[in-house]
Amino acid sequence: MSTGAKTTISIASDHAGFGLKRILLRHLQDQNYEVIDLGTDGVDSVDYPDFAHKLAENIKCRKSDKGVLVCGSGIGISIAANRHTEIRAALIHDALGAKMSRQHNDANVIVFGGRMIGQDVAMDCLHTFLTTEFEGGRHARRVDKINPECTQN
Repeated sequence: MSTGAKTTISIASDHAGFGLKRILLRHLQDQNYEVIDLGTDGVDSVDYPDFAHKLAENIKCRKSDKGVLVCGSGIGISIAANRHTEIRAALIHDALGAKMSRQHNDANVIVFGGRMIGQDVAMDCLHTFLTTEFEGGRHARRVDKINPECTQN
């Protein structure tokens, strides 16, 4: 993870999420987060899995503490991100979902559908996500079961 007190956030999107990503990026910078922009850099068509994999690699290599992903619906990019064992990506539509994803699931990536959510709601969700702690306890046991070791029966 990042060294020092400042939280580092990686952010990425496909072309359909580019507009919201740009807004969230500026918002994070205004809130004094260190932000790593992994692209895309415009509205030309790109493949969302490429950006989900880049962001997952940044978290796996501890270049960032948490991540933000955006595609048109949020569905495809969250599926791609969750293929990585280090990632717990939550597709979020409201602040309660953002809070629960952190408290109960220790989500480390928040995902938005750029065509599905307004920018004010997304910024509120992002703030909630980044300021809510994981509760641990019984939830830690459940999170540990998300990626179980392979066993032969």
